[in-house]
Amino acid sequence: MSLDAFLAVPRRPFAWRELILQIWFVAKVSVGPTLMLAIPFTVLTVFVINILLTEIGAADYSGSGAALGVVTQTGPVVTVLVIAGAAATAMCADLGARTIREELDALRVLGIDPIAALVVPRMIAATVVALLLNSAVTLFGLTGGFLFSVFIQDVTPGAYAGGLTLLLGLPEVVTASVKAALFGLAAALIACYKGMSVQGGPQGVGNAVNETVVFAFMALFLINVVLTGVSVQAGS
Repeated sequence: MSLDAFLAVPRRPFAWRELILQIWFVAKVSVGPTLMLAIPFTVLTVFVINILLTEIGAADYSGSGAALGVVTQTGPVVTVLVIAGAAATAMCADLGARTIREELDALRVLGIDPIAALVVPRMIAATVVALLLNSAVTLFGLTGGFLFSVFIQDVTPGAYAGGLTLLLGLPEVVTASVKAALFGLAAALIACYKGMSVQGGPQGVGNAVNETVVFAFMALFLINVVLTGVSVQAGS
């Protein structure tokens, strides 16, 4: 199914209306929870790092640790947790309901490819929104880390800002963006596959939604480990 979806991307006519609706839907259900999750994740990371840096007399480098943690790990991971937990499950439930109502078979009878009409827009929408949300989480997280470090742990504002680029460069930002895009892509493909292969009526839809969350999280950690290892090796 994934191969068919990639091959269907350049086909015409393209389902632009469905793509716009899906981008709006994924963004609508994901923006709020993603930004709310970014605060505790970032504050916890900054808090632990600042304790260590304070102990060794290097509190002025807190911005470096915060930037590295937020950009390389917190941003992509928080983004995909919400994408997989909110958007992907909704996609699976929608396609699963259509499957048990035999709507997909009706599309095939009419000569419409369900993968091109339904899967491709959802795949692209999840990828684009995950990429954009990762940028928002990064900015939100760095701002929250700044406020926490400066006003709670008495770090100098200039030192925090000056340390942001000490350990962080363009390769790390590119790697984080690729992670987020692949996370969103994998979550959407898993959701679409589970939704289109539902069996057993309404109970099967519920089971497929649960399986979507589990498999999406498994894919998240696998992709995260592989890309992190590749980026570290490339950087060294």
